[in-house]
Amino acid sequence: MATLARLQARSTSMGQQYYYRNSVVDVFRKKENDAAIKIQSWFRGCQVRAYIRHLHTVATTIQKWWRGYLGRRRYQLIVKIQRRWRGYKIRKYCFNYYYLKEYLKAISETNDAIREALEEFAEMKEREEKKADLEREEKKRDYQARKTHYLLSTKQIPGIYNSPFRKDPDPWELRLQKAKPLTHRRPEVKQTHSVSLSDWLACTSARSFPRSEVLPPIDRKPCQGPFRPVAEVLEQRYRPLEPTLRVADPLDGLKEARQQLQRQEWARNVNDNMFLPFSSYHKSKKYIPTLHLSSKYGSDSYGRQHFRDENPKRWICDKDFQTVLPSFDLFSKYGKLYSKAGQIV
Repeated sequence: MATLARLQARSTSMGQQYYYRNSVVDVFRKKENDAAIKIQSWFRGCQVRAYIRHLHTVATTIQKWWRGYLGRRRYQLIVKIQRRWRGYKIRKYCFNYYYLKEYLKAISETNDAIREALEEFAEMKEREEKKADLEREEKKRDYQARKTHYLLSTKQIPGIYNSPFRKDPDPWELRLQKAKPLTHRRPEVKQTHSVSLSDWLACTSARSFPRSEVLPPIDRKPCQGPFRPVAEVLEQRYRPLEPTLRVADPLDGLKEARQQLQRQEWARNVNDNMFLPFSSYHKSKKYIPTLHLSSKYGSDSYGRQHFRDENPKRWICDKDFQTVLPSFDLFSKYGKLYSKAGQIV
């Protein structure tokens, strides 16, 4: 009974405590319920999204196979059409028997015409070559006849082609009668033109270059900057050439100087006395030889005598000079036969 009394005394506090505990538990139960709902919604969303992804993959695979099937059917249809059209085109235009037959016939006719033209051209060329050969031979015979025109027979002496033992004269006799004698041409003397620098300087004088005689306008303003006047520039551009001393001399100056010196030497040897052949004016005067003739060494042979000329009067003996060195044995055996071993047979 005591226990029951304690329980009844504590029933009020237990009710309050029970209510308080239930109210506290309700708060946590709501949080747990919200958390469970959130977890369940996320998990179900994951399931739905995975299922939708699977459906998309399956649909893509089905569409891919179906579109591939349609594309292959369309490609086969297009290829079949192209194959039939190309076959028809090849049979109609490329490998047409009648067309090829006509084409080959036209080619053969053209080839025959070209062959005939080439044969005619070859015959014409052959005739022209034969004609040219005949003309060349005829010219050669005419030249030979002109060259041997002196063999033509005259009224007094018959020629070698007009033998008295022949009934008719030789054809060469008639050719010699028609031909003209060959005359030798005189050798043409080539004139040496000496080109001196003075001729070239005459072409490069101030008159040969163009001059700027047009006056500048009055209102023309000078250019800004360190520029020279126009007149000074034109004067500098068209001024006459002033060659150096080495360039001013002619190219063949040395040759001309030598020739002039030689002419002066020959001029000194000329006698200035007047020559009177039909008078006795020079009989009383003694002959005075020139210096180069009166010298004991003799006259200068420069220009009149070659260095290798022979003068038999100055020879000491009639025998030739003997060589100091002996002759080679090989030269004495030249022209004889040799064996394979290199020895004389």
